[in-house]
Amino acid sequence: MTFSIKLQINEHKNGTLERKREFELEFAHTLISTRNQMDIPPSDDPKTPLLPLDDPNQRSRIKFPSSLKSILTSNNFNILLGPLLSTIICLHVNLDGSLTTSRNMLAVLAWIFAWWLTEAVPMPITSMSPLFLFPLFGIASADDVAHSYMNDVIALVLGSFILALAVEHYNIHKRLALNITLVFCGDPLNPPLLLLGICGTAAFVSMWMHNVATAVMMMPVATGILRRFPTGPNQSVVVGKFCRAVVLGVLYSITIGGMSTLTGTGVNLILVGMWQSYFPEAAPVTFSTWFLFAFPSALLMFLALWALLCCLYCSRSSGQALSVYFDKAHLKEELEMLGPMAYAEKMVLALFSMLIVLWMTRSITEDIPGWGVLFKGLAGDGTVSVMIATLLFIVPSKKQKGEKLMDWDKCKKLPWNIILLLGAGLAIADGVRSSGLADILSESLDFLEAVPYLAMTPAVCLISSTITELITSNNATATLIVPLLIQIAKTMHVHPLLLMIPGGIGAQFAFLLPTATPSNTVGFATGHIEIQDMIKIGLPLKIAGIAVLSLLMPTLGVYVFRTGEQVQ
Repeated sequence: MTFSIKLQINEHKNGTLERKREFELEFAHTLISTRNQMDIPPSDDPKTPLLPLDDPNQRSRIKFPSSLKSILTSNNFNILLGPLLSTIICLHVNLDGSLTTSRNMLAVLAWIFAWWLTEAVPMPITSMSPLFLFPLFGIASADDVAHSYMNDVIALVLGSFILALAVEHYNIHKRLALNITLVFCGDPLNPPLLLLGICGTAAFVSMWMHNVATAVMMMPVATGILRRFPTGPNQSVVVGKFCRAVVLGVLYSITIGGMSTLTGTGVNLILVGMWQSYFPEAAPVTFSTWFLFAFPSALLMFLALWALLCCLYCSRSSGQALSVYFDKAHLKEELEMLGPMAYAEKMVLALFSMLIVLWMTRSITEDIPGWGVLFKGLAGDGTVSVMIATLLFIVPSKKQKGEKLMDWDKCKKLPWNIILLLGAGLAIADGVRSSGLADILSESLDFLEAVPYLAMTPAVCLISSTITELITSNNATATLIVPLLIQIAKTMHVHPLLLMIPGGIGAQFAFLLPTATPSNTVGFATGHIEIQDMIKIGLPLKIAGIAVLSLLMPTLGVYVFRTGEQVQ
C-alpha cells in the first residue's frame, strides 16, 4: 500500500515536470514568434533580452498605422455615409414647415439608397433596414412595416421561385431547349431559323422564371450547342459571328421574355406592388392584365432583336459553313442521354401548366370574371402560386419510397435577396405615402404640368434604363424611380400607370454593359462576346424598346389598364 502511494506521487511529480518543460518550450516559441513578427533581428549576445524594451515611439510606430488603415477604408466610409446623410437631413432640412415624419422619411431614404448604391452593406441586409429604421424614426410601427415583407406579391414570388427550382432540379428546361432547337434546326441547316428557336426558348423560359436563374440555366445549354464549333485561330469568321449571335440572342431574349409576365423579373412585381400600395381602392394589375400589354411589347422587341442579329451576325448564306459542324444527330444524342421523361418530370410539368392556367383565368374580363369570383375576390395570384408550390411537397416522385417531388433541402437556393428587396420596395412605397413625403414631392413638381405626355414616355424610359446601366440594379432603380413617377403623374394629371409602366419596363433596358445586370455578366463570362458586340446590338435594341413603349402605352395600354378611369 505504501509503495503504491509513493509510486503515484512520483508519477505526479514527473507529470508536473513534463508539463513545466512543455510550458517553457511553448513560452520560448511564443517569444521567438513575437520577435519575428516585429521584424527584430536575432542577436548572439546572451545579455540581449528576448523581448524588446518598452519603447513608446516604437510601439506606436508598429501598431497605429495598421490600425488606422483598417479603420480608414472606403467600405467603412460608405457605411458611415448613410447615417451621416440621414443626420444632416434631420438637422438642417426643413420641408416648408411640414410634419417631421416627412423629413424623417427623406432621411431614411437617403440612408437606404446610400447603402444600396455603394453596396457598403450587402443588399439583402440593406433591404431589411426599414424594419428598424421606420419605427426608430417614427414613420411606421414595426407590425406595419413587417406586413410589406409578406403580402400577395411576395407570396407570388415565393411560389414561383419554388416551382422554378423544381423545373431546374428535373432538367425540364434543358429538355425543352433541345426539343425546340431540334424542331428549328432545319434540313438543310437554316442558321436564322435555328437562332430563332434558341432565342425563343430562352425568352419562353424567362417568362416563368427569374431572369438570373434563367441565364444560369440556359447559357450552359447555348454554349453546349456551340461546343461543336472549332475555337481559337481555327475558328472561321462565319462560325465566330454565329457564336456571338447565339450568346447575345439568349442574353437579350431572357431580358425581353422576363418583361412579359409578372413573375419574369422583380421589377414587374415591385411596380405592381407599389400600385397596390399607393392605390388600394383601384383595380389591381393582375397576371393576365399585365400579360395582355407586356407580351405584345416583348414580342415586337424580340422580333427586332432577331432581325438585328440576322443582319449583323447570322445571314442565311452561313448555313453551308455551319452545317459541317452541326446536324440533328448531335441534338438527338443529347436528348437520348436525358432519357425518357420520368413520372416526376411529367408531374412538375403538369403542375407548372396548371399554375399558368390559373394565373391567366383568375380575372379575364368584366363579362367573363374568371374563377376568382367564386372566392369573392379574396384569392390572389399569390394564393395559387403557394398552393401549387405546396403540392410539390405532397405529390410523390415515385423514385424512392416516400420521396416527394420537392423537399426543403432543394429549396436552399431560394433567392432571398430578391424577396427581401421586393419587401423593402413595398415598405418604402408605404412610408413615402403615409409620411406625407409623396404630397411634398407632388407639389415640388408643378413645373411638369405643361410637359406633353408623349415627350415624357421616352424620357422616362431613357432615364430609368441609364440609371440601371451606370448606377444600380434594375430592382433598385424601380424602387427609386416609381414613387417619383407617381407624383409626376399626379402633377401632370395623367393616370399613374402611364408613367409607372414605361419607367418600370425601361429599367430593364440595360443592354449596353456586362455589369448592368447579373444576366449580362453571365453571358459576357462565356468569352464569346465583347463589349463592342453588346453595344452594337444593345443600343439599337434599347432605341427599339423605347419606341415600342412610346407607341403602345398611349394606345394598347390605355385599353388594357383602363387609364381613362380616375384613381384616388
